[in-house]
Amino acid sequence: MTIKVAVLGSKGRMGAEVVKAVNNASDLELVASIDQNDDFNIVKNSGAQVAVDFTTPDVVMKNIELLISAGISPVVGTTGFSDERINSVKKMLDAKSGVSARLVPNFSIGAILMMRFAKAATKFYDSAEIIEYHHPNKIDAPSGTAIRTAQIIAEERQLNNLSKNPDATASEIPGARGSKIEGIPVHAVRMQGLVAHQEVVFGSMGETLTIRHDSFDRESFMPGVLLAIRNISKKPGLTIGIDDLIS
Repeated sequence: MTIKVAVLGSKGRMGAEVVKAVNNASDLELVASIDQNDDFNIVKNSGAQVAVDFTTPDVVMKNIELLISAGISPVVGTTGFSDERINSVKKMLDAKSGVSARLVPNFSIGAILMMRFAKAATKFYDSAEIIEYHHPNKIDAPSGTAIRTAQIIAEERQLNNLSKNPDATASEIPGARGSKIEGIPVHAVRMQGLVAHQEVVFGSMGETLTIRHDSFDRESFMPGVLLAIRNISKKPGLTIGIDDLIS
């Protein structure tokens, strides 16, 4: 059965790739695509079952609210989700039966595997830091992927009763040691020539381990986007990421 899909943020770099990917998929039908200042009723009246959102953090919550109210399941690639925002989405879903949602920090299969490998490595190392690299037009820092990776490492540390990173820094210029996400230092680089890249660096006595993922083209995210679209109705409520879809 063909799944009817709408795309929000269709003129952006990621949104345009999603439009292309949906149009090239035989089991999906693009029924609406809108961008900034377009009327949401175009989506609401399109018959869309699923909507992919690649917009901006300042409008994404309103988009999700409108989609859920219209009975359309959102697949969200826009980042900037705090615990408060996640809880708000859960409440929206509780009030509307038959609708599911996915908030996905990264649709790349390689990025999902990077996070899995980082989780597996955590208990063997004393230190862990994250460096993420993106193009200069990315408006949020650190990236959603870096935040999620830090959370995974912190959760694994707590589960294994591990101590915090050893760090004797007593004074610093603000930001020199990065942002701390649940105790994990995260550093963000913005530079021409980059797309989306991340290193997770672990250290222990006499050795380091670096786990790195590179996306050189936005096309690399499309298999994950299509996977999320095709499986959105199979899991009720809110799901974070697509890790459960990659076995």
